[in-house]
Parts: sequence; structure tokens; C-alpha cells
Amino acid sequence: MVAKKRLKKKKKVVSISKKAKKPVVNKVKSAKNVKAPIKKIRKSKQLKRPGLQKDVDRVVGVINKLKVEMGKVVIGQDRVVDELITCLICGGNALLEGVPGIAKTLIMRSLATTIGCKSKRIQFTADLLPTDITGFVAYSREKGFFVVKGPIFANFVLADEINRSPPKVQSALIEAMQEKQVTIGKQTFHLSEPFIVIATENPLENRGVYKLPEAQVDRFLFKIMVDYPQPSEEELIMDSNITIRKFEDYKLKVVAKPSDIIEMQNLVKNIFVNEKIKKYIVNIIEATRPRSEKKLKYKKYVSWGASPRASINLYISSRANALLDGRTFVIPDDVKDVAYNVLRHRILLNYQGQIDNVKTEDVITEILEKVKVP
Repeated sequence: MVAKKRLKKKKKVVSISKKAKKPVVNKVKSAKNVKAPIKKIRKSKQLKRPGLQKDVDRVVGVINKLKVEMGKVVIGQDRVVDELITCLICGGNALLEGVPGIAKTLIMRSLATTIGCKSKRIQFTADLLPTDITGFVAYSREKGFFVVKGPIFANFVLADEINRSPPKVQSALIEAMQEKQVTIGKQTFHLSEPFIVIATENPLENRGVYKLPEAQVDRFLFKIMVDYPQPSEEELIMDSNITIRKFEDYKLKVVAKPSDIIEMQNLVKNIFVNEKIKKYIVNIIEATRPRSEKKLKYKKYVSWGASPRASINLYISSRANALLDGRTFVIPDDVKDVAYNVLRHRILLNYQGQIDNVKTEDVITEILEKVKVP
């Protein structure tokens, strides 16, 4: 009887040691920049993806090279560059808002150049037509009917001062932004990937400008606020700018390929999101809606909250944020980092909120403070 008990004890020890040697635990421990521990992530079978951490590390290396190369031209806008790259690897579109002359166009041009992508710039004006963007069907005796493609057929499309054109023209971008395709006449053309629309908006003027349709605004993954550079950075800008030197003089190197961006977009889908994080995202989005039971100070100023598209975008962009931080899983800080860019154009304030000078950022800040973090 004593010998049998000893055998049972030995078997029990062996089974425990097998559990302790799970590769999942070792893999999570090797992840970089962990900001908050999540116990259930360590036990999840979904983290058993061989080589995922190596792929993530390689992507971080490529992104760092992009930033260094862009730094030769773009000065004082590191945050905007980071957020634009995050948007790109999510496969989304970005709306940039800021005063003229703070390098919005330059950022897009330098990013496209360093990836080796084709870029086009469309200056939106009051007399612009939808066919000036998408293209049109023409006729000649020699060719008959043929399609002339517009500037939308590029990898990076800059819609400069998009709010200067009426909604009819702005809506010409919707199909391209959502379905990554363009219909000209009876033909539908698929756009080359990666594809991103970067629209700029001038917040200063109220004459000769049009409000963007909500259906279009909702199709922008991020709304990024572009601010002034610091005084020390502005001194460097005076010595290094494309007014006194041509863009080509900087000789930016191509450090990534379009196929690398497509690979990154696929890799984002493999970043693990715990069930608690998913619930956290849903709770944040629900708190933006007037029907929410959360007691919020700014709730009375909200006319419309975020739609389910906001949940999807917050879910995808938090994965991309984790990837750029060198991790294979999402933590609550990833959700917080991208929340402002995802939600600031999706929360509509009522007239009372506008009178009291309430900003959507104030609503988002309160929601992030009140919603329980897993």
C-alpha cells in the first residue's frame, strides 16, 4: 500500500511538470513592452502560433526604418507619422485636420516614397466634378469608347482640403474608400493595394467650405489632429524644408515594398485579443450612446453616439497598436491609445454642447476614465 501511494505521488508530479512546460507561457514572457498583465492571455491556445513573435519583431524593424527615412524630411510630427502608419497597416483611411503649412501633404508624400508606392494629389475646389476624381468614358473615331482613369488610381491618394467641394463630389470617394474599387460607366475597376485615402481639412475657414457627409466621415478609420511643431523643431524646419530645397534633393530611400505593407495588414489579423478586451471595447462604444446607463457628466451633450463600425475599427486599430509595440496580444492601453482617433469624428454633439464649447475629446476622456478596465 505504501509503494502504491508513492507511485501515485510520482505520477502527479510528472503531470504538473508537463503543464509547467507549456510553450505558451514562455512565448508570452518573451513579448516586449508589456504594460499590463493579463493572466488569461498566458493560458490561451490562440497564442500558439509558431514564429509570430519573430514576424512581429521584423515588422517593428521595418517600421523603424520607415520612420528614420521619413525623419530626413518630416520634422516635428512624429506622433502624426506613427498614427498614419497605424492607419495604413489597418487598411483604413485617415482624415487630417490642422492649419495650413504643418507638413500634412509632405508626410503623405514621404511615406509613399519610402514604401515605393504611387501617390496622387487631388486639390478639392468648388467646381470639381466626381469624374475629375474617378475618371470618365471618352470616345474617339480610332478607339471608339474607352475609359480614362482618374487620379484615384494610386496607392496613396491625398484629398487636399476635402471640405472645399460639395457633398456630391466628396461622395465620389466613398466606393473607393470602402470597397477598394471604382465604377466608371458600366465597368468596375479594382484598386491596387495597399490603398489609402488621406484627406486634409482646413478648420479655420467657414466660407466656401462644405460639411462632410456623415456617411463619408464614418468611413475614415482615424481623424488625426495635426498640431504645431515645438520651437526647437521649428528651427530645424527653417534650415531643412522643401521651399529652399526640392523634395527630390533629399533622396529618400525605398526601405519597404508594397507587399510588405500587405503582409503587415495580414499579420494584424493574427494579433490575439482576449474576450475581456473585446468586452471592454464594446463597453466604451456603448458609453458613447445616449441610451447608455452610464452616469456621465457630458452625456447630455451627445446627440448621436458611435456606430458598430466604431467597434470594428477600435478592435482592428488596437491590434495594430499592439503589433507596432512589438507584442502578439492586445492590452487595455492599446485600446486607449487609439480611442481618440477612432471616436472623435463619430460622436456628434448637440447644439447645447456647441454653445458650451464642449469637445468630443472631453466626452472620450470621461468615458475612458469611467469604463472599467479589465
